[in-house]
Order: sequence, then C-alpha cells, then structure tokens
Amino acid sequence: MVLYGVGRIRMVDTISLETAKEVIDAAEQRAEEIDNPMVITVANSEGNLIAQHRMDDAWLASVDISRNKAFTAASLDMPTHELAEPSKPGESLYGLQNTNQGRIVIFGGGYPLMRDGEIVGTIGVSGGAVEQDMDVAEVGVDKFDELSS
Repeated sequence: MVLYGVGRIRMVDTISLETAKEVIDAAEQRAEEIDNPMVITVANSEGNLIAQHRMDDAWLASVDISRNKAFTAASLDMPTHELAEPSKPGESLYGLQNTNQGRIVIFGGGYPLMRDGEIVGTIGVSGGAVEQDMDVAEVGVDKFDELSS
C-alpha cells in the first residue's frame, strides 16, 4: 500500500515473499542445470524488490543488472528483450537505457509476472549470455504461472 497525498491510498499489486522464493528456487534449479551461476530477482508490480538471490560464484555486477531488469519489466509492462530493436540507433527509443538513472535494461532477462491479465510482479535474471538469462527467467515465469493457476 502506498500513500498519495492526504487521504488517498493506492494499492500496489504484488506477490508474496513465499511465492517469490518458489519462483527464485525454480529459476535457480535451471541455472544449476545449465551450469551457470546467476542472480535472480523478484520485484512487485512497481519494480520494488521482494526477493533476490545471488548464487555462489555469480557475478557481482549481476546483482544490479537483475534488479534493473525486474524494474524495467515493471516500468514498461513488457519483457526487456522486446526493447532491443526499438532502442537501436535511429529507432524511436534510441537512448532509452540512459533514462531512469540508468536503470532501464534493453536486453533480455526481465519479464512481467501476470495474474488475471495484470502485472503483479516481475523477474530479472543476470549472470550468463542473454539467451541463458532469458531461459532461466522463463523457468521462473512458468513456475509463477503454475502457482497462480
């Protein structure tokens, strides 16, 4: 819940810490299967941290990158890989990654978590090649979908 002005309250969609941990566990299992340590972040619908896990030997830089992928998915209501094309030089969103104090990520690994057509959280994964980050994050999305059905 977030307060806006005097007497106005707006509810923030979110998922529970327990659900976030289950999503992270599923993603971590996939990262172990592909033998690539990752940092996995789950955030609420506004991109604020719910839980984050850094696997042993995962890159330190991936702590911020995974969190920013989750933030980006929440901020723009879309998977981060969908930003790659429109943010190329000469395209309409060129320079997007320089906004929001550099928190916008324009490559894959961040996804919205949807319930009943609404974003209730996001996942961000970092630590491997973009395709690996996306693969691990998609396992987390699948786990969330399973828990939500």
